[in-house]
Amino acid sequence: MAGGAVSNSTYTTSKDAGAKPGNYLFPLILVTSLFFLWGLAYGLLDVLNKHFQEVLSITTKRSTLLQGAYFGAYFLMALPAGMFMNKFGYKKGIILGLLLYATGAFLFFPAAGALSFDFFLLALFILACGLACLETAANPYVTVLGDPATSEQRLNLSQCFNGLGSFLGPIIGGKLFFGSGTGDLTTVKLTYIVIGIVVLLIAGFFYRTPLPEIKEDEQEGEQVMADTRPLSAHRHFVLGVIAQFFYVAAQVGVGALFINYVTAYWHGITTENASYLLSVGLGLFMGGRFVGTALMRKIAPNKLLAIYALINVALSAFVMTGDGAPAVYALIAIFFFMSIMFPTIFALGVKDLGVHTKRGASFQVMSIVGGASVPYLMGIVTEWQSLAISYGIPTFCFVVVFLYGWKGYKRV
Repeated sequence: MAGGAVSNSTYTTSKDAGAKPGNYLFPLILVTSLFFLWGLAYGLLDVLNKHFQEVLSITTKRSTLLQGAYFGAYFLMALPAGMFMNKFGYKKGIILGLLLYATGAFLFFPAAGALSFDFFLLALFILACGLACLETAANPYVTVLGDPATSEQRLNLSQCFNGLGSFLGPIIGGKLFFGSGTGDLTTVKLTYIVIGIVVLLIAGFFYRTPLPEIKEDEQEGEQVMADTRPLSAHRHFVLGVIAQFFYVAAQVGVGALFINYVTAYWHGITTENASYLLSVGLGLFMGGRFVGTALMRKIAPNKLLAIYALINVALSAFVMTGDGAPAVYALIAIFFFMSIMFPTIFALGVKDLGVHTKRGASFQVMSIVGGASVPYLMGIVTEWQSLAISYGIPTFCFVVVFLYGWKGYKRV
């Protein structure tokens, strides 16, 4: 969703997996397609918010339940997906995820026919359960599909396709949902039917393609084993989970009501053009990953995290003014400075956890549930005060991220 994190575990490939070293190109293409698929799903999500408000005549607050269903599924499915893959393997976990993804996509057809928002929530929840399975499996697969010396390069390349999917989602949604002029859900049905068919085809390729099995080498050094404190005693980890919760809350909140904000405060702009501006923001988010990675060669990750968070505090505070086009530009710029936050908080939070690293990483992933609740709170504030004032919630979230980058990351 927000960018994968590299596991601290080492992996070996089973010799009887059927895929020979040096013949990993097609499997790598298949796994990389997963990054694009969940990026596309996320990119379409914020466009659906506004479209459902217009076609189904629901309030802004109620439309944010889409984010609740989407990120709530991640929270509920993360651990079961991990348990399933530990027992049956990552390949079967990926196929399960793709089947759930396709099922949720196909359920958009009857949901649109019934004009039922609650039905859409169920369909999106099932779809997102599939995405949770895919995210749990994709990163370790990418790291073993080739030379271990270039695993980081492969992972970064795959994550670029995640950003590409997020970038294209609003463009596709804006053109099909708002540009058709039909004012109904016909294009939504057709879009998700096509997505479901494509996902099923990819599932078929995975079923027929030999992939290496992944096994963890449970080897811990003496220094790692020496720290026997419980996980909760690691202050930087606990604060990292809190910071991650608020970061994901901010990220989802900024995007969920983006189109509403643009059409409300930039007078004369259409919802279609507003969705294109959202795509610009997500493009900046993708580009910011490359820039941030380069800057970290000169600036410590925690310092860059604090600087970026402080800039976003200022930008989101300006967004609260609702000052027309300049405020919209500030809102778009926020995406660039969010780009490094998820992986940086993740890395700082699980650092030096030793035998607790895997459990710590699981809690970090589960903390994305912050994205399920904050958009709804922003909807409440919108009805109580204004849409601009609701961006005070992401402002507060970025303050929490700043505090973690400033002092909370320190290991004691």
